[in-house]
Amino acid sequence: MKQLPHPLIAVIPLAVLIVLLAVVIALFGSDSLSGGSQVALIMGMAVCVFISMVFYHVPWKTFEQQMTKTLGGVAVTVLILLAVGMLSGSWMVSGVVPTLIYYGVQLLSPQFFLVSACIICALVSLLSGSSWTTIATIGVALLGISHALGINEAVAAGAIISGAYFGDKMSPLSDTTILASSTTGVDLFTHIRYMMFTTMPAFVLTLVIFAVMGFGMGGDSIVHVNQYTEGLSSTFNISLWTLLVPVLTAVLIARRLPSLIVLFLSALMAGITAIILQPHILTQIADDASLGTGAALTKGLAITYYGATAVETGSAELNELVSTGGMTGMLNTIWLIICAMCFGAVMVASGMIESITRVVISWVRSRVGLVASTASTGIFLNITTGDQFISIVLTANMFQNVYEKQGYEPRLLSRTCEDSATVTSVLVPWNTCGMTQSTVLGVPTITYLPYCFFNILSPLMTILIAAIGWKIRQRKH
Repeated sequence: MKQLPHPLIAVIPLAVLIVLLAVVIALFGSDSLSGGSQVALIMGMAVCVFISMVFYHVPWKTFEQQMTKTLGGVAVTVLILLAVGMLSGSWMVSGVVPTLIYYGVQLLSPQFFLVSACIICALVSLLSGSSWTTIATIGVALLGISHALGINEAVAAGAIISGAYFGDKMSPLSDTTILASSTTGVDLFTHIRYMMFTTMPAFVLTLVIFAVMGFGMGGDSIVHVNQYTEGLSSTFNISLWTLLVPVLTAVLIARRLPSLIVLFLSALMAGITAIILQPHILTQIADDASLGTGAALTKGLAITYYGATAVETGSAELNELVSTGGMTGMLNTIWLIICAMCFGAVMVASGMIESITRVVISWVRSRVGLVASTASTGIFLNITTGDQFISIVLTANMFQNVYEKQGYEPRLLSRTCEDSATVTSVLVPWNTCGMTQSTVLGVPTITYLPYCFFNILSPLMTILIAAIGWKIRQRKH
């Protein structure tokens, strides 16, 4: 039987990773995902391998086999992420997202600003799969409107972030959602459906709180809203026909087709829609006057799928909102996932994860204790590692065998990871998410934190649902 490292030895690679990530974040800030975090993961992996090979005589072949097994399971995830890149670009250029934004911003009123902002950000993030993009674009605009309406910027930022992270968490386009489901071996849409039992109550309660807070708020300026609607309508062919794409996508999801197929078909439908309704946008993206109409449309669509797109709307804010990265924009995420999965693989192969997990298991006495320990670990890793991707992977790796041994479905683990690691990252000032959003919105993390009700309620809700036992099944041994 393989000798397990002592728990104090097992945490050394984690400690090294935490220190290196702190250095990376201090040096690179919000750009830490562009390479610095990946280097930190590789260094942490090297420390783990060194300790294991030198002091515990674990052969290199063991690490190779575990990494091959782990990365083999990520192959489909990489394809899904590339399909997500195609989808995000095509949904924007085809006018799907612009149409929804166009009608969504018109819902704004002073008294219902907080609720409207939360819902709009949730919708945009759900469609784009990115809380960062949502906050940096429509979120910034909404914060500007809140100033004009005399609404406290910290409360407005809380509503924007709450909505953006709800959409990010529930979107099949989100890299964190894909990561949580793939790391635990759960089908993407099974994972999303199961999250509804904890996420919807938390979001509804969040909307109720914002609705109550909105009473008595007043103001009469909606200049930014008009600028958005005018800019979108003058640039895109705003048409309800574009909404057939998300409707048909929802039908495909309801029929439970494999995630990769759904994403690809949806991107294909959006591409066809772009050719029919937004040919001028595709021609602008192609930017080649020597091409005929058909060739320009083909080139524009290809760039939309694989590369960065920039559409001129006459507004810097709108230009940022409608720009996309295509498949190329997913490469940093894919790179990070590969490095994180390799780190997790060597931690598993070395027995260090098992050593740490045994300590955690000794503290778990019930279903509630298991879920609470998982959620606490996700939050703790957000604080210590400074990155939600790493927090999700490490939490899933640490608890996967525990859930299996105690007979719980892996979807309970994937949901708990998202209910904790994904949404609380933005509440940590030195986390890449907290640092980015505070910089983008110009509101300190510690200032908006008390008003991010969805992000605070999510881990509490997952523990409450575990206590009730709603839709939680345990296999009999």
